Amino acid sequence: MRVLVVEDEPLLADAITEWLRDEPHAVDVAYDGAAALERLTVNDYDVVVLDRDLPRVHGDDVCRELAETGATARVLMLTAAAGVADRVAGLTLGADDYLTKPFAFAELAARVHALGRRSRPATPPVLRRAGITLDPARHEVFRDGRYVPLSKKEFAVLTELLRADGSAVSAEQLLEKAWDEHADPFTGAVRLAVLKLRRKLGEPQVVETVTGVGYRIS
Repeated sequence: MRVLVVEDEPLLADAITEWLRDEPHAVDVAYDGAAALERLTVNDYDVVVLDRDLPRVHGDDVCRELAETGATARVLMLTAAAGVADRVAGLTLGADDYLTKPFAFAELAARVHALGRRSRPATPPVLRRAGITLDPARHEVFRDGRYVPLSKKEFAVLTELLRADGSAVSAEQLLEKAWDEHADPFTGAVRLAVLKLRRKLGEPQVVETVTGVGYRIS
């Protein structure tokens, strides 16, 4: 899942980012509203964790822009204001959820995960195909009953391939969902992750290369 964290307090922003990357998610960070809007025009995010009181462009305006452009990203708004009127105002602007500061990182991560499910077409809680069983909640993968230990990137790549339900997924799409904005689009990271994934899943091979398109699990 691709997440954008928008928070003007660097220590808090970086702490949120690291916590979500451990989930694991691909996470980008912006420290003001203008930078957030710039990233939103470039990348396709599933969830935006948005502080309301931002410099340069206020969080309300970022949220309003997302709603007006019809973006599919879900918005979790953060604020120090805990009043009912403040929460109602944020939700009215187009936020999907609201969390007041201070908060527990575990709760924030749970809310991000819940919003991420809503930003995608409905998928089963456990993904199954070609003898593979992937449980996102437990972060577990089995192949024909055998446990398969995967790295975070390998797990993310396999999740996207299983979500595609037999359709081909391009390397660019995998890079978009499993890596953050610092990933080099010309890197061989996707190819290497797929190579390791094939090795760990074992024989017979189930991750196919679709020439000129990408990869799929048929």
